Amino acid sequence: MGLRSGEIGSRLIRLEVDGQSRLATLNLAPGVSVYGEKLVVVGGKEYRVWDPFRSKLAAAILKGLKDIGLREGHSVLYLGASTGTTLSHVSDIVGERGVVFGVEFSARVARELIERVVKHRRNVVPIVADARHPRLYPSIYGKVDLVYCDIAQPDQTEIAVENCRIYLKSGGKLLLVVKCRSIDVAMEPTLVVKQEASKLKESGFKINQVVELEPFDKDHALIYAEPQE
Repeated sequence: MGLRSGEIGSRLIRLEVDGQSRLATLNLAPGVSVYGEKLVVVGGKEYRVWDPFRSKLAAAILKGLKDIGLREGHSVLYLGASTGTTLSHVSDIVGERGVVFGVEFSARVARELIERVVKHRRNVVPIVADARHPRLYPSIYGKVDLVYCDIAQPDQTEIAVENCRIYLKSGGKLLLVVKCRSIDVAMEPTLVVKQEASKLKESGFKINQVVELEPFDKDHALIYAEPQE
């Protein structure tokens, strides 16, 4: 196993695992695997191998996303936290000085999020709420550096925009996962992505990059954007 440390950042690196280059994040909860991912110790530090077939953010990085908009110490509003697969890696990257507010609509799924992730990490705050009503979140404070939206709803872009307007700080970034089939099952996926990018532009966002996620996720893309000042 070889390590090319610092290629991406101190908490997000590339590892050679079983002859393959893999993404990995510095484990904020040593000894704890969230979704069965491999734990690897290098130089006395434990990393979690990041599966691009389980995480759209990992897929986007491997497909050439130039900037994930995340740094150690950042605060993140994560819409569509689910059971915490990707959220846990975001938690690793922002570290103990950062915080991740994880919004999940389903109480049943949120309980799994708490069991798998929250009880092992002090930097994750679960919020059981409907992301369509961001002003009703019960436990968020301050503005965030990044809004990450991974919601399977036809109006996912509008939901992301409204959350950004309320919680994104000046200079903050948006990572929007476009789930084409959740928006329009009949429209060509590339047209859906263009349509959602146009919605962001009309809402005052600058599009920094659009990344198609195949072969990791069919009919999905990730848009990296930021509000224009």
